[in-house]
Formats: sequence, structure tokens, C-alpha cells
Amino acid sequence: MVNSPHEVMHRIFQEDPGVFARAFRVLGLPIPDPVSVALLSTDLTEHKPLERRADTVLKIDTASEGSYLLVVESQSRRDEDKPYSWTYYLAYLQAKYRLPCTLLVVCQDFDTALWADRNFIMGPRIWAVLTLRPMVLGPHNVPVVNNLAVATHDIPLAAFSAVTHARSAEIGVILGTLAEALKTVDEDTATVFAELTELGLGVSPAAEIWRNLMAVDLSFFRSETSQRLRAEGRAEAKAEAVIGVLRKREIKVPQDVIDRVAGCSDTNVLETWFDRAFEVTKAADIFGE
Repeated sequence: MVNSPHEVMHRIFQEDPGVFARAFRVLGLPIPDPVSVALLSTDLTEHKPLERRADTVLKIDTASEGSYLLVVESQSRRDEDKPYSWTYYLAYLQAKYRLPCTLLVVCQDFDTALWADRNFIMGPRIWAVLTLRPMVLGPHNVPVVNNLAVATHDIPLAAFSAVTHARSAEIGVILGTLAEALKTVDEDTATVFAELTELGLGVSPAAEIWRNLMAVDLSFFRSETSQRLRAEGRAEAKAEAVIGVLRKREIKVPQDVIDRVAGCSDTNVLETWFDRAFEVTKAADIFGE
């Protein structure tokens, strides 16, 4: 059972491991989307008195890059001893599974994120033998999801953004956007991410804002028209997200493209167009014609 903000980070990744790939895609880093994901044991203890445990270990299979292991660590403060533990984790797992490993460090604190987002050199100054290079997600680079179309299109990323930016001055807007986005999904999914978000916010002032929002917004699911509105809302939000990505990339979007996207009610087709929007050089190319 999730019982701390520290664990919530990993539950979100376990609910949707692709969330980290999408976050890094926004930053322009070539992390492939997963095809399948398996949760592995986090116990890295050998037959010695010393016990070592990673926070989360995932085996990720991709279509283009094969399989690799992702070690996810939550870091709440600077800790000069932690890089040595991370190096051990990666070496142990790569030797055990014979798969390439990468390390993802998740931070809520800006200064901690900047500390972790660098190369850690192992060995004497005159001849370094290892360089530890973690990927870092924190307030310094995780997108602030305060746009309803984006939040609706990617609920896990919106929840992760809310938890990561819990100390941000914009947290009220971020939480309000997430609350509206949860109205577009089924009640079970909304409840899971509402609870994960509350737990992730811990005892911060943002947690009280979230509880107040949920006291009102979860009543939406008792409405007889909620199913219809959610279906319409999903298609509309995906359409807005497609156009939003194109414009964010400064690609000119003709009116006929806008009309065609806005008139589409097939969420699977809109999902395809959304993925293409990150790659095309002309707006009309999203249609693949």
C-alpha cells in the first residue's frame, strides 16, 4: 500500500512507465516509448550482512532499442554518499541480468535536482575509472502541466507534474487542471490518480488545495451525463493536443488541418496524429497521406 510521498513517485511509474519517456521527449531526449514493462525485484542484497535496495527496478522492452533496465530512485536531499550506492545498483543489475542499465533520479526539490543532474566521477582525479550519469526529473525540467488538453491527453504525466511541482507557486493552477482532466476518464482511474496525487503532496499546503478540489470534483462521476461528457471530452482534448504540439514546434497549421483534426471523434486516430505531430515538418503530414 502506498503510504508516503516517496513511494508515490514509483507507483506512478508503475501505473504508466511510459510517463518518463514522454517527459524526456518534451526535453528533446531520444528515450523510446516502452512496448512492455516488467517490475523486477528491488532487492540487490548479496549474501553478506550489508543490505542494499533500490526504490524501483523496471525491465523495459522497446521496439527500436531492445530491452534495458531502468532503476528509479527518489532523492529528497543532497547526499554525497548516494552516488556510490547508485553505482553499485547499476553494476550489480547489469552483471545479474546482462542488460544495459540506466538510472532515473526523481526530485521534488529544485536544489537537489540540480545537484543530481550532473556526472559523478569515480576513481582518482588523475585517472577516473567510471562516470555515473543519471537522468534526472525534477522541478528544473519536468513540464508544468497547466493546460487542460495536455493534462487530459496524459493523466499520469499531469499527476507526476503536480507531485514534482508541489512547492511551485503555480501548484494551484496545476492541481486545478489535473482535477478537470480527471473528469474525462473513468471513475476508477480518476480515483487512483486522485489518491496518488494526494499522497504525493504529503503534508504540504498543496495537499489541502487538492483535498478541497476533490471534495467537489469527484462528485462529477455521479452525474448521469458524465459518461457522454467524458467521451466527448477525450476526443476534444486529444484534438487540441495535436494542434498544440504543432504550434509549440512553430509549425504553421492551416485552417483545413485544424478543421479535420477538430472534426475527428476517433481517439485512436487522434492518438496516431498526436505521435506524428512530434516528428513532421508540415502540419498536413500528420495524416500520413
